[in-house]
Amino acid sequence: MKKLLMTVVVIAIGAAQSYACTSIIVGKSASADGSVMCTYNIDTWGAFHKMCRFEAGTHPAGTMRKIYDRDDRTYHGQIPEAPVTYLVTGNINEWQVAISETTFEGRDELIDSKGVIDYGSLMDLGLQRSKTAREAIVVMTSLAEKYGYCSPGESFTVCDPNEAWILEMAGCGTGSKNVV
Repeated sequence: MKKLLMTVVVIAIGAAQSYACTSIIVGKSASADGSVMCTYNIDTWGAFHKMCRFEAGTHPAGTMRKIYDRDDRTYHGQIPEAPVTYLVTGNINEWQVAISETTFEGRDELIDSKGVIDYGSLMDLGLQRSKTAREAIVVMTSLAEKYGYCSPGESFTVCDPNEAWILEMAGCGTGSKNVV
């Protein structure tokens, strides 16, 4: 009975302290059939994100895209739209690029409060603008460095049918367009 009670207490304390998300990655060499696989679970209690769908499209030069925070829908600003964007449903696009995240928070003073790009927008933009995982990483880091990153530390899982990557990102403070 003591062991059961202790187990319940440990689980309850762990659950109360857990506000992260969980991603699991399986690379080609680790899967039975050579597939790359990734999972994503939003473990934060009360976080009910809707599944977004972004249609593929072509956009005339000068088209701007408004950026709203994924969590609280706060307007952050706007950036130029890409000339071509790809179909995205949830966290995967038409080229089978998938992106998930796990928040590791980081230090508050490293968040760029003037930045335009939050973690969720960065995931959506990476999916809309990339045909491969490597391309998504370049897109995501370039956008964060150009427009500022206004989220705490994130560990992004970026996969396609051939590769799986982890991209960790944190800002460098208010007004800094740098990310590490």
